[in-house]
Amino acid sequence: MTYHYKTIGVCARNMTLNIDQSGILRDLAVEGGCHGNARGMELLVKNRDAREVMKTLKGVKCEKRSTSCPDQLACAIEEALQNNPEV
Repeated sequence: MTYHYKTIGVCARNMTLNIDQSGILRDLAVEGGCHGNARGMELLVKNRDAREVMKTLKGVKCEKRSTSCPDQLACAIEEALQNNPEV
């Protein structure tokens, strides 16, 4: 399943996730924000269990913000899984 997520409160604008039927995060594309951070996240989460990634990144903050790009990825995964219960 491909899922598009509009981020809130971070430099990145959008995230596109591809989660397969077994719950593996096959691909991530981050639009906007810091290229190095985005590319690092894309490489680190590729082919990992989406629920595990979500649990690991949930609540990570960026400086004085209440969220971060990794936290927004966790939110995107959570929303994607809630909207697609077959995964």
